[in-house]
Amino acid sequence: MAQLIVRNLPEGVVKALKIRAAENGRSAEAEHREILRQALLSSKTGKTLKDALLSMPEVGNDSDFERIRDLGREVDL
Repeated sequence: MAQLIVRNLPEGVVKALKIRAAENGRSAEAEHREILRQALLSSKTGKTLKDALLSMPEVGNDSDFERIRDLGREVDL
């Protein structure tokens, strides 16, 4: 099996990895493997972006997503 070394990670990322690993009852290394597996192989489960979008509940109104017309601001040149 191959090995992967990740260098120069910010301390916050390492801390978050260790916390997530502890929450899931895994070592940081095992959690790292699981994160990579989910991120890289999840598309092979057959679930498409369309499936994910269709699985979202229908809540809210179309007006909730309307853009606010921004006319910019006046600039003195």
